[in-house]
Amino acid sequence: MNARPPAEPTAPLPGYELYDPIDPFENHAGPFFWRRREDGSHHFVLRAETHHCNTHKIVHGGLMMTMIDLALCAAAKAATDGQPVITVSMANEFLDAGREGELIEASAELLRGTGSMVFVRGQLHVGDRVILNSSAVVKKLRRG
Repeated sequence: MNARPPAEPTAPLPGYELYDPIDPFENHAGPFFWRRREDGSHHFVLRAETHHCNTHKIVHGGLMMTMIDLALCAAAKAATDGQPVITVSMANEFLDAGREGELIEASAELLRGTGSMVFVRGQLHVGDRVILNSSAVVKKLRRG
């Protein structure tokens, strides 16, 4: 019996692609799509579906934290010329709820980098409505 490979998920907006096609957790939780903006920053999107939500059709906080962690680490990684990074600490403030069917967007920016750490902050939003503020410290991993 030949099993078909799973279909590639469809991006919610034109010009976006799957961020990391081989990351099993992020693709199971999301999947998350991205594109590089003209200024070089990363922009992530996710269409909130039933499996992203709780029984009240509100996007689960764990999904929101997963998405912002991805955006924060992508910003840190871009600032380190692609050096792998891992989150050391992350603070989040939930400002509003995301709801089933909404397009959730994420962006992040570098605040400061040191020899071994990177400080970043970011937001999730639905249109002009900010739903999550976040900041994190990520550690640069040694290559090899």
